[in-house]
Amino acid sequence: MANEQLHVLNALDVAKTQWYHFTAILIAGMGFFTDAYDLFSISLVTKLLGRIYYHVDGSPTPGTLPPNVSAAVNGVAFIGTLSGQLFFGWLGDKMGRKKVYGLTLMLMVVCSLASGLSFGHTSKSVMITLCFFRFWLGFGIGGDYPLSATIMSEYANKKTRGAFIAAVFAMQGFGILAGGMVTIIVSLAFKNRFPAPSYSVDPSASTVPQADYVWRIILMFGAVPALITYYWRLNMPETARYTALVAKNTKQAAADMSKVLKTEITADELSENSKINSNFGLFSKEFVRRHGLHLVGTAITWFFLDIAYYSQNLFQKDIFSAIGWIPKPKTMSALEEVFKIARAQSLIALCGTVPGYWVTVALIDILGRLKIQLLGFFMMTVFMLGLAIPYNHWTTPGNHIGFIVLYGFTFFFANFGPNSTTFITPAEIFPARLRSTCHGISAASGKLGAIIGSFGFLYLAQNKDPAKADHGYPAGIGVRNSLFLLAGCNLMGLFFTFLVPETKGKSLEEISKEDEPENKTQLETTTA
Repeated sequence: MANEQLHVLNALDVAKTQWYHFTAILIAGMGFFTDAYDLFSISLVTKLLGRIYYHVDGSPTPGTLPPNVSAAVNGVAFIGTLSGQLFFGWLGDKMGRKKVYGLTLMLMVVCSLASGLSFGHTSKSVMITLCFFRFWLGFGIGGDYPLSATIMSEYANKKTRGAFIAAVFAMQGFGILAGGMVTIIVSLAFKNRFPAPSYSVDPSASTVPQADYVWRIILMFGAVPALITYYWRLNMPETARYTALVAKNTKQAAADMSKVLKTEITADELSENSKINSNFGLFSKEFVRRHGLHLVGTAITWFFLDIAYYSQNLFQKDIFSAIGWIPKPKTMSALEEVFKIARAQSLIALCGTVPGYWVTVALIDILGRLKIQLLGFFMMTVFMLGLAIPYNHWTTPGNHIGFIVLYGFTFFFANFGPNSTTFITPAEIFPARLRSTCHGISAASGKLGAIIGSFGFLYLAQNKDPAKADHGYPAGIGVRNSLFLLAGCNLMGLFFTFLVPETKGKSLEEISKEDEPENKTQLETTTA
């Protein structure tokens, strides 16, 4: 088997950590910062949208989004993201990572701004406009997943590649936190400038007309971090692995990497071995033989992870209410409710979400991807069962602290675990010419799980007694039974993890076996 690699790729694999590594992390990471801000900020303002556009005179409780409208507003970006992951993943392999990278960011900028605008003033026109632009916002966000992961993996050296890709993904935590902080600042500023009574005191006056600006400003702010990095994203060189292995332009690969590595690499050094890349396609028998089970493993583990991860909001409201972070809606004004929801979610992000991401960054190149993913799924299963089995105990007064602790650990081990590793591994184990496509397929499978987790379980988790179900929802199987199902999802994720190989300390070409001949005939020809 030919075991030679391109000189430029060897240079990348053994390169010391340099300034361009941190630049790439910042450029790719700010995309993920924006992704998280845009995807999660909508949950901060949905209560406000219900109060503004679905207020019913004489109702004892504030207006809320009807179930179908709530599902559309929250879910349409997920559908856009799934579509974008598949499309831009494929396009990234066809046109190159860099050419597509600026397009996804500009789409995010334009649609973030447009999400805060609306055609007309009726509830129907506002929601239709919001859903339309959130779909295309999600489409752009979807492209960022395969492109950012692939670019970072192809720039990094093999010693710290896991940490670099994890650091890009970890910017999600800061994006979620930023969404909460921006919402706190905007809602507090408007609340102080336009004071209002609680809903129970004066239903009409509790939502001031100026509240309509609040949700628009929060959503439109998502364009700011994306705009900041747009210039640098356009001026990034194409990755050497794409240029040399896919585009077959050794001269350009040498020039690009000489610039970033600050080492002179000539095209002559590259040309001799520029044909090591295999030419099999995604739907070929050769791909199935080499990577079929790998793709099943990365797609299915991400799918089960996201079912559990995105269903966490099922019991957030129980936690927030139990510890007094969020009082009953009727005891607050509209802007006060926005402020308290943002404060609660920011504390969860600060204490559980952000630390989990960065523990992964610190340990992934020490422990390896496989151990962290297995540990994460196992601990999530344990803590979900710890919530489910004595669920009635946790929900009685005085026992809420234990519930919160277990909930926090579940979130921590999701992020120090499969939520990070399912993003990292697909960017490492597939050949360069199919890397972005396969990452997009894996990510889209995850987003399908997110849709099921967010909306399927929202209906499933409703109380078995129709009278006790949330307004507008039919009876479900209850939160306790839903937690058992989610524990089962985590267990399935753990089993499918064994289909994914360990990649720690290996070069991308070694992992994907791109220098391995496609079949025995080719091997014999090469040997002869």
